[in-house]
Amino acid sequence: MKTILITGAAGFIGSAVARQFIDETQDKVVNVDKLTYAGNLQSLTSISDNLRYKFEQVDICDAAEVARVFREHQPDAVMHLAAESHVDRSITGPAAFIQTNIVGTYTLLEAARSYWSELDSARKAVFRFHHISTDEVYGSLDDSGFFTEDTAYEPNSPYSASKASSDHLVRAWHHTYGLPVVTTNCSNNYGPYHFPEKLIPLVILNAVNGKPLPIYGKGDNIRDWLYVDDHARALRLVLEKGKLGETYNIGGWNEKTNLEVVQSICAILDEMLPHNAPHAKLITYVQDRPGHDRRYAIDATKIANDLGWKPQETFETGLRKTVEWYLTNSDWVRGVTSGDYQKWVSQNYAKRGTA
Repeated sequence: MKTILITGAAGFIGSAVARQFIDETQDKVVNVDKLTYAGNLQSLTSISDNLRYKFEQVDICDAAEVARVFREHQPDAVMHLAAESHVDRSITGPAAFIQTNIVGTYTLLEAARSYWSELDSARKAVFRFHHISTDEVYGSLDDSGFFTEDTAYEPNSPYSASKASSDHLVRAWHHTYGLPVVTTNCSNNYGPYHFPEKLIPLVILNAVNGKPLPIYGKGDNIRDWLYVDDHARALRLVLEKGKLGETYNIGGWNEKTNLEVVQSICAILDEMLPHNAPHAKLITYVQDRPGHDRRYAIDATKIANDLGWKPQETFETGLRKTVEWYLTNSDWVRGVTSGDYQKWVSQNYAKRGTA
């Protein structure tokens, strides 16, 4: 039994990883999350009472608190997912992205290095620091080609620049100090428990409520889509078997234009909610955002060949599961859209503590 410290485990991807560890292994999970607007502990209610799960409300920029968490919980591995992640927000307010994604990663690396250096030889040999990043660090592609692990970094937004910086810090701490790290860069995730500022949940919920379905520009920007549970399985595999110092790109081999994604959601909703069909009538084109990257596409050959991973879901099966989840989990949706999930946290965790 290992103890896995997951930063950002109240977020979309982090919560999927935490649920898998508790549901499918005997490992312990320590969730370290500041609980910004995108952190939702109601995404973890299925595991919150499990004795192998602990929650620490801690800002990763707080060096003293991060050191305390390492000292008290004695993790065997760190999975670093905590990040400000919404591109639009990074354009209007980049400071938070610099602070969390760069300063926070530095603070976490230093805490991990100090902790790791004092472990006995056996525990030191198995310790891992897994940094989870994004394909956006590579910039934008034309109509051909794929991002590989050797693609040069060319970030174009404050968000992607901050994540690129964090990637470089992790690499430097490995090469300079010997910290045992692995890094992964993923394509666009989608699935249950996704905060509704992102494209797929936003479109689902807007369509259900008869609101406009906003699409930037002409809707011809292309993204590679990865179902979140497939991503979580890949992350666990890299943590267990990835080669130290290596980077693994994780993608779904599902390139779609934004317009195709929205049209696919509308088609599924036309089947499930025919009284509101056609949902595509709600599509609205809005002014494109500054610096909008043209295309992302990941070559996931390395992780397939080296570690034997491949996605279990196609875009079609994963999207249908996602739409069904949002339609059948109205309590979670209502809590997020109303902001009640934040009240729920303060009521429940102020009384019984965080660990």
